[in-house]
Amino acid sequence: MSQPSALELAQALIRAPSVTPEDNGALDVVADALKAAGFAVSRRVFSEEGTPDVANLYARYGTKSPLLLFAGHTDVTPPGDEASWRRPPFAAEIVGDELYGRGAVDMKGAIAAKIAAVLAFIRERPDFKGSIGFLITGDEEGPAINGTVKLLEWAQARGETFDHCLLGEPTNPERLGEMIKIGRRGSLTGRLTVEGVQGHVGYPHLARNPIDGMLRLLTALKAEPLDGGTEHFDPSNLEITGVDVGNTATNVVPGRARAVFNIRFNDIWTPQTLGDEIRRRLAAAAGEEVEFELAFDPTNSPAFLTQPDDFVELVRDAVEAETGLRPALSTTGGTSDARFIKSACPVVEFGLVGQTMHKIDERVPLADLERLTAIYRGVLERYFAP
Repeated sequence: MSQPSALELAQALIRAPSVTPEDNGALDVVADALKAAGFAVSRRVFSEEGTPDVANLYARYGTKSPLLLFAGHTDVTPPGDEASWRRPPFAAEIVGDELYGRGAVDMKGAIAAKIAAVLAFIRERPDFKGSIGFLITGDEEGPAINGTVKLLEWAQARGETFDHCLLGEPTNPERLGEMIKIGRRGSLTGRLTVEGVQGHVGYPHLARNPIDGMLRLLTALKAEPLDGGTEHFDPSNLEITGVDVGNTATNVVPGRARAVFNIRFNDIWTPQTLGDEIRRRLAAAAGEEVEFELAFDPTNSPAFLTQPDDFVELVRDAVEAETGLRPALSTTGGTSDARFIKSACPVVEFGLVGQTMHKIDERVPLADLERLTAIYRGVLERYFAP
């Protein structure tokens, strides 16, 4: 029986409308392909009060070390206005030389390329020295509570130990081969409340406008850079993402102002030390005049870095051999599940070009899908070299 190609697998995955946290058959595509190749496949559904149940998959071929782990997610973001798509978002249609569909880039295309590469590698070298694993979640685009974290805990409780991991997030800005992610900035979300006294704008002596205090505090947060960056990270960046007073009247001084900010920070900081610095700045700006409260979201994540080593160079070599480009080592972009995997083993990320991820008409060039499959195959050949 012939093995499915990366294109066939990508189309099957896209046709499963797995908008997070729904699976709708996406993991069946992964499980069926891996089982046919001799993988031991485990399906796990994790739950937590107040969050949706999430389907996940772990699979392994072989029993010896080293164990190379391929990680990723089959859940996708909502397609938005489906009538605005050139082709239906879950039809997986080919237009010209591109495959259209939600998840084509982020990251069903990469999962398909990984599976196709692994199946071809095992067919030609069934007795390679080591093991290959797949760790696939349905919760990366969602709360990330019932996915990779719990699947890792479950696998490690069974005695699974991982040597290295390759995550297939779309890492390339414009051309396949440009960039590998060897780390990610941390993320810290703060929620700031300033108390005032509600009153009539015509009688300001009877009111206290919290907006004045909020402007003072937010200005202090943005006034000075947090740092100048490090060898592998850009400077930390604070962005104010929301300000609200809940006031629809034009003649009323509001009684409370709220703001939300997010900081993407480098390895100078931990969430704790950065939180302390934010509190210090706010306290200094508030003095005795501004009454405020500050809370940080519990889902904040630290920055991490996979030190450039032989594995990183191995992946770079595989990319360069296929594309002719020596990929830059980067820590830019948002968060990914690599922030969880890094505690289990060294992890690097390499996938498709991210130009259309999360957008209307998300799509991947067919040539990139083929080349990514070849790159993953090159990683396998180098990693398990005789």
